[in-house]
Amino acid sequence: MKIVSARQWIQKLSYSLFFVDVAYAADPASSCDSSAVMTQLGCLPKDPVLFVSSFYGIGLSMVGGVALLFIIIGGYTILTSRGNPSQINAGKSYIFYSIAGLILAIFGYLFIEIFLVDLLHIPGLGH
Repeated sequence: MKIVSARQWIQKLSYSLFFVDVAYAADPASSCDSSAVMTQLGCLPKDPVLFVSSFYGIGLSMVGGVALLFIIIGGYTILTSRGNPSQINAGKSYIFYSIAGLILAIFGYLFIEIFLVDLLHIPGLGH
């Protein structure tokens, strides 16, 4: 069994997510228009603004999932600490920083949607 490092695993995962698949591009039923490219995630726009905006929802979901995972890890650390103050503080910091990161991600999304799109009407960011 080959042992794969975390860096190699992340590289393979990112390659498999964003690799332009020739089999999908050859299938006429799943072809994209000329302004998009077919990938493993579906049709992704070539325009940088639309590309980033299409991944913002996915990224926010990933941040929420990671925050939930670290809240669970923090709770487990506190439950298995046996009264050890350093373990309790480590669990509290897991929970605190995961909630803080989630709040920052949500406020970043709200900042873009409310301030930049609705108030300043920056071109390319609207729906």
